Amino acid sequence: MNFDAFTSRPAYTQGAGRADIDLGLRRYMLSVYNYMAVGLGVTGVVAYAAVATGFYQQIAGTPLIWLVMLAPILPVLFLSARIDRISFSTAQAVFWGYAGLMGLSLAGLLLVYTGTSVARTFFISAGTFAAMSAYGYSTGRDLARLGSFLMMGLIGIVLASLVNIFIGSSALQFAVSVIGVLVFTGLTAYDTQRIKQVYLAGGYGADMAKTALMGALTLYLDFINLFVMLLQLTGERRDR
Repeated sequence: MNFDAFTSRPAYTQGAGRADIDLGLRRYMLSVYNYMAVGLGVTGVVAYAAVATGFYQQIAGTPLIWLVMLAPILPVLFLSARIDRISFSTAQAVFWGYAGLMGLSLAGLLLVYTGTSVARTFFISAGTFAAMSAYGYSTGRDLARLGSFLMMGLIGIVLASLVNIFIGSSALQFAVSVIGVLVFTGLTAYDTQRIKQVYLAGGYGADMAKTALMGALTLYLDFINLFVMLLQLTGERRDR
């Protein structure tokens, strides 16, 4: 019987362990992508329903629109701060609620851009996301340094977007959109690798379901922001 050079365990035991981890990792990542996909579905259905029923149009010209735009921040902050202290069912309910609030806040895009350009941009975003997530999952390169650089870019995007609310510069908006596409494309790969590493580091115990849900939230945010930035760059407006 052959033994590994660094441990006293039989080689076949280590091989079986690696196989178990690979199978568990695939199941874990599949649950992450499933949660994310269902979340995107909820967002899309709510956005369409809000426009089709006229609800969004009714609140668009009132102060309530600011509440709608800012409300999605609260569930993210809640999950980030309380995920270790709440039940999985509560975390799941907050996640679905967040996806619905995002759908309501993004419903205005369906009024600004044509349905064809929204659909086209969605599929482009999906293809880009899939390619970069696959790269982040499979690459042996450590993307931690890239992640630090991308986070600085993300902070710059947030600050520039806030400034542009007041100055309304089309040139600045174009620059933010271009940089945003690059940042969220890179973050998709970085976050996928980080989600994988959390599992391999032992984050797959009793809280595996909540860990997967938080991973789905991260990738959901990457996808939504990538989609919005691309739509601002390539979307066809209805008033043209």
